[in-house]
Amino acid sequence: MRAQLARLDAVLVQAVIAAALSFAHLHDLASAAGQTGWKAWAYPVSVDLLLVAAWQRLRTGPDKVAGWCWFLVALTASLGANVATAGLLDLDDVPAWLRILVAGWPAVAFLGGTLLAHPTPRTEPAAEGEPTAEPETEQEHAEPAEPVPTGPPVPAALIEHARKVAAAHHARTGSPIDTGTLRARLGVPAPLAERIAAQLT
Repeated sequence: MRAQLARLDAVLVQAVIAAALSFAHLHDLASAAGQTGWKAWAYPVSVDLLLVAAWQRLRTGPDKVAGWCWFLVALTASLGANVATAGLLDLDDVPAWLRILVAGWPAVAFLGGTLLAHPTPRTEPAAEGEPTAEPETEQEHAEPAEPVPTGPPVPAALIEHARKVAAAHHARTGSPIDTGTLRARLGVPAPLAERIAAQLT
């Protein structure tokens, strides 16, 4: 137990020292590139937050490619500041391209943080055995081939009279009576004649 605590303490101390040095290098570089005051202190915070967000995506997020991409971007910014402030760069005469990179970093960090915080949802295929939505078929929207007329019920006496008229027509002509002839013989409106004809068949 004590050995584990000792190893844990050593790791924490090392992490704190490394973070403090990296934080200071980023601040110094930002300050040398013209970002003075509180802005120079905001740069290392931005880089470290992007590193943490990318590492979190790598551990628990669905899209590992985006996590690795932004982790490398933040790591490059941190390592670049460490190397630049190690005497390889004259902080009193920072080149223009470096000033442009430092000035453009907030937009890059904002984009990366937004994409890491709001990943694009993926549409997973349905597992075997799970019901899937069936496409609508033409039958669901098809109209009946021969719609049956609707309306108030036809009186039984009128139906009986229509049967006699239809029977007489069939006896005289040898063919069933059509709706138009039935309507003319009964003297009723077309919709009513259609309903009566439907009940005669």
